[in-house]
This record gives sequence, structure tokens and C-alpha cells, in this order.
Amino acid sequence: MNRLATLTALTFASTACGPDATPPPRAPEGGVVYRGGDASMSRAADAQMVEIPEGQYVAGSTPEERAAAYDAYFASSGTDVARERGWFDKEEERHVARLPAFRLDLMPVTAAAYAEFVADGGAPAPTMDETTWAAQGFQQAWPDEVVRFVWVDGQPPAGRADHPVVLVAHADAAAYCAWRGEVVGAPRRLPTAAELEKAARGTEGLAYPWGNEFEADKLNSSVGGPRDTVPVGSYPEARSPFGVLDLAGNVFQWTSTPWPPGAGADAARFTVRGSAWDDWAGLGRGAAWHGRPRAARHVIVGFRCAADGAR
Repeated sequence: MNRLATLTALTFASTACGPDATPPPRAPEGGVVYRGGDASMSRAADAQMVEIPEGQYVAGSTPEERAAAYDAYFASSGTDVARERGWFDKEEERHVARLPAFRLDLMPVTAAAYAEFVADGGAPAPTMDETTWAAQGFQQAWPDEVVRFVWVDGQPPAGRADHPVVLVAHADAAAYCAWRGEVVGAPRRLPTAAELEKAARGTEGLAYPWGNEFEADKLNSSVGGPRDTVPVGSYPEARSPFGVLDLAGNVFQWTSTPWPPGAGADAARFTVRGSAWDDWAGLGRGAAWHGRPRAARHVIVGFRCAADGAR
């Protein structure tokens, strides 16, 4: 935990972007306005963005890789629901792709950073009620697996400031990134699905950010995890080949890529990558992806921000 404490301190105490400024509000494209409120944690997170260089990477998976993932899921969970429902069959066939340089948050956006956006008037606090939760049709039980994530009086639940923010719909996640761009004076956005895959797999096409085999001690999942979110950066030894953290486990992450890929920007669903605190082996691979309703507010879905180009 000493390494975690050090990492967390660096994340939330960084002043690399200088002291908080208070520029007058202005209305950029999309209507997102920074009104000059406290944004110290959002600035600190922005200062830690990781540069992913231009170039090739390996995308997608082979039939053999998908079969191995199904076997791993069965071995860890004791059920074959992933294979029965064809979860990994939706992955692209393995191929070489190329992306321009981009930058990506070191870790997912925390509840504390998102609270700055809420306090600045950017979006309502991530809240939920039992009726709305039931209407979304998700499997997590309201009293045992949802209530603990609900914000009260506009504030994150106690003890969760450094956890990834959840219960955020796609539009609000995108709006936070745009708002943070206003804070730092340069555009920020949600990453594409391809960008998250490259960041997770490096140039050699690793299955997981740390290697080709599932290792339970490298991520927060149902295999030995607390069945809850944990502070971002809790698994520094699982950094990806580019040095990015938390690309598997803890929470799935929204992308700007409509689902299914190729759908228009008005698609009903958007792609998520990664895996969550209640998942099993096989999930969390860089090639895995699926779609979630764009309006969904889920306790297993968070996000991080990206930027075009190199520093």
C-alpha cells in the first residue's frame, strides 16, 4: 500500500499545470463552460496524461485467443455464460492497425475530480434511485451493490473520493472531458475504442496490459478482489507497455466509438473497454469490447480523457 499512497499523493497533489486560474466563462463548441471554480484535482490528472506515439499496433483477436478467454472465464467463475452468450465473438479479427499520436489519462477520472465539474455547474451529481436502477435492467443488487455509489448532497460517498467515478452517462463523461479542456486551455475528449486498445496492448498485441495470461493480482476483479471499486492506481505493477494504469479491472470505460462500430454518432449505444470489479478472467483483455446504452448510469462503468497529438 505504500506504493499506492505515493501514487495517489502524486495524483492529487500535483501542481505541474500551475495554480488554479479563474478565467471568465466562455462558451466553446458544445456549450461546455468553465466558470472558474476549483479544478485542482482535474488539473493534476491532466498533467499526468501519457503520450502514446504514432505508429502500428495489433488489434483484435484470433479464434484461438477467444477460445482461451472463454476457458479462462469458465475456470475462474465456474460458469460458461460468456461462451454461451458469445461475449468475445464480437471482437475484431486480429490485424495490424495504425494510429496517430495521442495522449491518454494515466488513470480513470476520480470522483473527486468529477466533483469539481459538478460544483462548477457542468452536470448533476451522479445519483440514482431504486426505481430508476431497476428500470435499467442491470444485474447488480440495489441494496448491496448500488447504494454505496450514490452521491448525497452533491458529494461523492465517504471514502470514495479517489475511486473512479461511476453512475455517469456517456454524454456527461464527454462533457467532463470538454470542461477539463476548458480548464487547461486545450481540447480534451473521450478516447476512441482503438486508442484504449493500443494503450492497453502496446505494439506487440499483449492480451492484457501486463502480458498474455490472466493474473488475479494485477487487477481488481471478482477473482480475489473486494467486489467493490478501489482507489485508482491500486495496481501500479499492471501498467501497460506505454505506462498507462487501470486499463483492466475496477471499471469499464466509456469511449467515443458508437456501438456497433460503424454506427453513427447518434447511435443508441457506445463502446466500452476494459473490465470491472465484478468480472472474471477473460475480460479485461485489450481486444474485448461491447456496447452500453448511451444514457446508462452504471456502477461498473467509468471513463478517462484523451487528447490529440503529442505534447
